[in-house]
Amino acid sequence: MHSAVALLTLTTARSRSLQGAEQRLGAAVLRMLLAGQPDHARAVAGDLYGGLLDAPFRLLIAEAAAPAGFDLLTETMEAAAARSGEALLMVPEGERVVVLAADGGAAVAACAAYAEAQDDRAPREGGTEDSDVVVGLSAPCGPIAVSAAYKQAEQALSVARRRGRALVEHEELAAGSVLPLLADDAVRAFADGMLRALYEHDAKGRGDLVASLRAWLSRHGQWDAAAADLGVHRHTLRYRMRRVEEILGRSLDDPDVRMELWLALKATEAAAPAEG
Repeated sequence: MHSAVALLTLTTARSRSLQGAEQRLGAAVLRMLLAGQPDHARAVAGDLYGGLLDAPFRLLIAEAAAPAGFDLLTETMEAAAARSGEALLMVPEGERVVVLAADGGAAVAACAAYAEAQDDRAPREGGTEDSDVVVGLSAPCGPIAVSAAYKQAEQALSVARRRGRALVEHEELAAGSVLPLLADDAVRAFADGMLRALYEHDAKGRGDLVASLRAWLSRHGQWDAAAADLGVHRHTLRYRMRRVEEILGRSLDDPDVRMELWLALKATEAAAPAEG
């Protein structure tokens, strides 16, 4: 009995030692890839991770509400990779983990399924579950582009946090619209500050400057078209745009000013349903 317990203890210790060695090797490979040294990384990766670098892979960064989240996610991905015979590189980084996994492989699919199940689960009253994670996933890449993939995963992770989603792919950001990003509190604060004087002017019944500005910008500065949308004479619209410039102290001839005003208007529109 004692010998069996001793053997089990020894086996467990060896398993932990092997896991630690694999993590140190994986961390070294990742450091070399991020430093732009793919050839050195391949040499160090050897048979353990070398196959992973021979085909397109994804880089993902995951954060968890509690250690249990990391454990469940990594175990789910490791099990999927083992069943399909895929190599999987995982490197803990403080309060998050960085993973390299084959593009289109079982591990990435398992991560997506884990995140989807989390998003579908009804939120617990009072906060997040211990198993909750937030994941940013890069576009497919190769060994020479790992540094760019890391930045992509960080950007996707930041968007996932803001949107309250378990997983966001960087490809969604490139293919989607910039407008959902305007929901950020800092952008809303900027928009409120930029447009406040115009809203205060309109609230006193002195004219519809905000609506006029929106119409003029949406028509790319075409006076007749914008005036027709508003049902006013173009001279009236010209007067209102001069008042906008006077109140804001900025010139509408400046394309940067027009861009900022349009984004500010869009940000306030995005915030309106939440306030109503």
